[in-house]
Amino acid sequence: MHGSEEEETFTSSDLSIASALALTSELSWESKMRREAAILELEKRGEKRVRFGNEMEKLEIAVIKHCRFLRVKADRQALRRKAEAKARVEKQYIEMLSGRPPLIWIPLRAHAVWERMGVKLTCTILAFPPPQVTWYKNGVEIDLRLAPAGKYRMKNEFGMLTLDINRCSLEDSAEYCVVAKNPFGEAYSFATVLVRKYYGKETGFDSEIYKRSLIGQEADFATTLKPVFAREKEPFTISCYFTSDLLEHQRDIRWFRDGKLLKDSELRQIKCGDHEASLTVSCAYKEDEGFYTVRVPTLDGYNEQRAYVFVRDAVAATAGAPGSPLNVQCHDVNKDCLILSWVLPSDNGGSPVFGYYIERCEVDMNEWVPCNDMPVKTCRCPVSGLTEGKTYQFRVKAVNHAGISHPSKASNPVTMKDPNEEKRIMNILYDDGFRTITVSKDELERKVKIPLPPTNVHASEVREDYVALAWNEPDPRGKEPLSYYVEKSIAGSNSWQMANLETPVTSTRFAVFGLSKGKAYCFRVRSVNKHGTSEPSLPSEPIMTGGKLVPFPPPSQVLAFRDTNTSVDVHWDKVKGKDGQEPIGYYVYCREIGAEEWQTVNNKPVTCNQFTVHGLQTGKEYIFCVKSVNESGLSESSPESDPIIVRQAISCPSAPYSIALLNCGKDDMTIGWKPPKRKGGTKILGYFLDQHNVSEIDWHEVNIKPIAERVYKVTNLNEGHFYEFRACAMNMVGVGKVSEPSDLFKCEEWAMPEPGPPYDVRCTEVRDTSLMLHWEPPLYIGAGPVTGFHVDVCEEGSEEWKQLNKQPITSSHMRVSDLETGKCYIFRVRAQNKAGVGPPSLPSDPVVLKTKPGVQEIEVGVDEEGFIYMAFETPEMVDSSEFNWSKDYEGPPKPDRVQIEDEGNKSKVILKYASERDVGTYAVEVTDTDEDISASHTLTQEARGLCCTSLVLTPCSSSLFPVIELISGWNVDVLEKGEVRLWLEVEKLSPEAELHLIFNEKELTSTPAHKINFDPANGLVELTIQNFSEEYKGSYTAQLKDGKAENQFTLALVGDSDHTLLLKKGKSDLFSCPAGPHFIENLQWRVTEDCEVLLTCKATNTKKDTSFNWFFSGKAHSDGQYEPKTGAGTLRIKKVNDIINHWNSSAIVPYVKATEKSVGLASSGHTAWDCTIQMLQIRTVLSAKPLKIQPTVEGIKIYSEVKYFTEPMKTTWHHKDKRLESSDRLKTGTTVDQVWLHIFNPTESDKGKYTLELSDEKDSRKLSTDLSGKVFKDRYKMEVKGTVITITIENVCSEDTGKFSIFVKNKYGSETGRVTVSVYKHGEEPKELLEK
Repeated sequence: MHGSEEEETFTSSDLSIASALALTSELSWESKMRREAAILELEKRGEKRVRFGNEMEKLEIAVIKHCRFLRVKADRQALRRKAEAKARVEKQYIEMLSGRPPLIWIPLRAHAVWERMGVKLTCTILAFPPPQVTWYKNGVEIDLRLAPAGKYRMKNEFGMLTLDINRCSLEDSAEYCVVAKNPFGEAYSFATVLVRKYYGKETGFDSEIYKRSLIGQEADFATTLKPVFAREKEPFTISCYFTSDLLEHQRDIRWFRDGKLLKDSELRQIKCGDHEASLTVSCAYKEDEGFYTVRVPTLDGYNEQRAYVFVRDAVAATAGAPGSPLNVQCHDVNKDCLILSWVLPSDNGGSPVFGYYIERCEVDMNEWVPCNDMPVKTCRCPVSGLTEGKTYQFRVKAVNHAGISHPSKASNPVTMKDPNEEKRIMNILYDDGFRTITVSKDELERKVKIPLPPTNVHASEVREDYVALAWNEPDPRGKEPLSYYVEKSIAGSNSWQMANLETPVTSTRFAVFGLSKGKAYCFRVRSVNKHGTSEPSLPSEPIMTGGKLVPFPPPSQVLAFRDTNTSVDVHWDKVKGKDGQEPIGYYVYCREIGAEEWQTVNNKPVTCNQFTVHGLQTGKEYIFCVKSVNESGLSESSPESDPIIVRQAISCPSAPYSIALLNCGKDDMTIGWKPPKRKGGTKILGYFLDQHNVSEIDWHEVNIKPIAERVYKVTNLNEGHFYEFRACAMNMVGVGKVSEPSDLFKCEEWAMPEPGPPYDVRCTEVRDTSLMLHWEPPLYIGAGPVTGFHVDVCEEGSEEWKQLNKQPITSSHMRVSDLETGKCYIFRVRAQNKAGVGPPSLPSDPVVLKTKPGVQEIEVGVDEEGFIYMAFETPEMVDSSEFNWSKDYEGPPKPDRVQIEDEGNKSKVILKYASERDVGTYAVEVTDTDEDISASHTLTQEARGLCCTSLVLTPCSSSLFPVIELISGWNVDVLEKGEVRLWLEVEKLSPEAELHLIFNEKELTSTPAHKINFDPANGLVELTIQNFSEEYKGSYTAQLKDGKAENQFTLALVGDSDHTLLLKKGKSDLFSCPAGPHFIENLQWRVTEDCEVLLTCKATNTKKDTSFNWFFSGKAHSDGQYEPKTGAGTLRIKKVNDIINHWNSSAIVPYVKATEKSVGLASSGHTAWDCTIQMLQIRTVLSAKPLKIQPTVEGIKIYSEVKYFTEPMKTTWHHKDKRLESSDRLKTGTTVDQVWLHIFNPTESDKGKYTLELSDEKDSRKLSTDLSGKVFKDRYKMEVKGTVITITIENVCSEDTGKFSIFVKNKYGSETGRVTVSVYKHGEEPKELLEK
């Protein structure tokens, strides 16, 4: 019966119901009677007196107890049935009382919000059971699966129903309804949401919404993070720029590398400024390679960008040595040992890595000690022999047959300690937990003399080269320090050997090396203290060394896809080992088609199966392969990918933006917008425009066919209605995203007299302190034509606009300079006509003043043909990109003046005929790129003069084709010992010049019988024949080529030619006649910067008594110089005008003569002299300085200083565009160093603009100045104090020499006072004093 009682069980719900009924219900009549009878019977029995030990009484008591148990059990069963029935009734009753239809206790209420704000609709409901809730918008159920992500959020908590609508737009204006249903009924609640938009008077020109958005606007990224290429042991910086000043809550900028948060350290510095955040690593290691992410907090969460940092290997100390290992880490640190692991390098230097050397260094000691004598084969190895309590760092070097690599980055410091030490320390809290008592288990240990043996000897790690053993300390271990002996034995034998004869083991870890492969070993350990050695522990299970680690297989397939114009996206299949293990990572390699060597892409293994390879050359073709990495090494190379040309992947463009109203009629509007910021890697083919009448619900298409331009006139509108517009762009991929709706524009005809707003304000050529601003003139000109523009600038985040130009400019472009580097600016433009200044344009995009890395400038030079060229090369362009060249930003250069050549990512402008008309600014822009790629160069007079010089210096050539010029034709000299020398001289050539000497249609080579000497530096070609005979008669042709320039010269030694007769005469002499003095460099000329003509020549075969004389027109010239050692002669002509007059009258050419017994002649003819005069005139024109004004005794003198004036030059003076002629009041003239205009007794009519035109036969140059009453205002100051009048002249110069007059007048008359001022240079004595 006791057993049955234990088996009777009740559930918790039964017990709770029974207890509830027991408390609330009364006992039945039968139960009461039974209880009273039992009590009476027990009382009667208690009155009986029986003897102790009466067995019958014991039996009776037992029977009574069993009967009572049976009654109690029966009562419980009855009670349970009754409780269950009553509980069912109560439950039904409660449900009947609780069940009710939904009741809206607090209904929804209407909301009116501004655009882009959020709204929350809330109501409270009472219902049982809980109802099913559905939300509707304009009668249509809101489906979260179809709505934009994050647009709606619904909640039903404790009877409160909530609908959150994020970033409301005008389309969210609607009637919202919530419906709650349950079995007893349903309930409804309605609310209207009205989304408002600002109706500004200046909408479209200078929207107030835009102004307000600038105040407190959160900063966003201004540029995209780009990959960084660094080198090991060198610093690198990764920076990002923002569109405005960071707000206070945005300054908690965080940097991550591969998802791990980075903080400031000794080698890493994080900075955050107003417009820039940067991370600088002072000494890069391969561990610093990876994906870097910068995260900027926002009110809605955060914005982030990321870029990859590549860390290249440092230059190897030994050619062919491998790269350094990386990721050195310490594992299983104990008292005297640990396990070290690392990752092998991606670059093996050309030969496989066969091992590694490990070095350790105690912290603060700076001394690296080798840990192994023989190279370790795998990337994991135990390190023993360390000292407890000391802190170490480790580094690893890789070894191949060529040499040893640089050391890896040192591991993190690690302190050698017992890992079980913390387990032997017990902390006891007392004083309510405010105090702690620390008790070491060592203090509680019993005194043990001979230690007990260790336990649980097992292998913690099994490798090919070693087995790492581990065991537990004996318990109790005693207070004395313990060390251990490790013994080994081949499994199945009882022969035990010491495994650590030389190495004392103080920790519970030990690595056993030198085990035989294929054999099983057992190990046991003995404890040792100062009292003795314990018995051996129980042997371990048989352990065999691990099998040889083999590299993972390579990925089976590698695919390459286009990404950008400098990167390629590479994908491959993941690799798994035999046991499902994955490799440490993958190394990616690339090779340009045509090259032999593979280049390492990443030096840190990537764990994913996709990687973007950056730093490739646009338009080049590459192939890729991948290798997997594990502890044993690198796998074989994967199959090569298909070749791919590096070009930008194309995609749909982003949305246009900055939609503006440019003109408005009664029923039409002219709309303009800016192109998408991301064009999708190809040309924008057109735009689609939508319109929306605010009084209607739906949007309507404006155009069916794409619009090529970014300005469109929308017609058939309703006058007085408000409209908004949106646009989307299309390229060859498809139609891009739709832009945000524009501001509301009212269709009302413009009648204002001022011009409308300019549009399309953009910036190019952004550098550290300057940029070029462009805009389009307004379409609405108002009461008259536009006469100029005003440019305003504002720092991003500020409201203060500053005007840059004091006077309006007439062009639609302006160079803005003297800006602060690193700051972010925005610009706007206002147009002006005779009625006034019109409204401003929409502001430009924010631009950060900083020269971007890798920005290219225009290269200027002179090609081999003598033409000036301007070349530009862009690192980034797409397939549809074009080079747009312009001159002075007014349009493309004239085709008859320039020739444009495009090849790949290079473009060149060649000036056909450089003259003054080609002087100006040449600019180039690359189209269809997401970022601005532009540059400009200003071609000055000096550059044009350089081109003219290159043409003038070829006086004997009548064309511009590259021809090697001849200085001296073929000459024949009979030398001593009967040798014959044939030679000619040309202009100086480059070292790469080639000579082919042809004799009777066969090419000659240098032999002892006929030696060929070719000196390109001096332009000398010589053929020396030892014994001249009949066989050497014939035709000699020298073919010369230097780059594109070439020429050939022929000598005929046949018949009775002059050269043949000379040879016969020379050979008939019985004695050897030495060659007399002759010129090896004929007469050459050059015009110097000081406008002097320098004549040079060079003679040879001269002696001490040789005379070297200069002659001009038959008369000796004594100014010539001669250097006997070099044979060089020079003559400097300073007064060229005298020579010109003489030459013009006598027509005698100058020449140079050197005499001894024979005479050599070198001359310069008419053509060269004409070129000399022409070059002299060019130098004079270029040297002319700006016009200056000087007061004189007679009036005012306007003049320009030149270095040397020649008579053939023409000078013309203009006043207010009217040509001036000499008269009594106006005199013009020239001196050697001045061109002047003298105005006598000047009057008011003489004020205005004066222009001097200097010209030669081909080109001209104009110099201008303004003569007005303000000329002397800056330096001349007059002060009147009573009857004293003082005139002060500041910064006195020689121009102040002259007579000064002061005119005084009152009502009684007038008088003029005169004074003469003479200004002399410092140290110069006045002529008056010299005469005295």
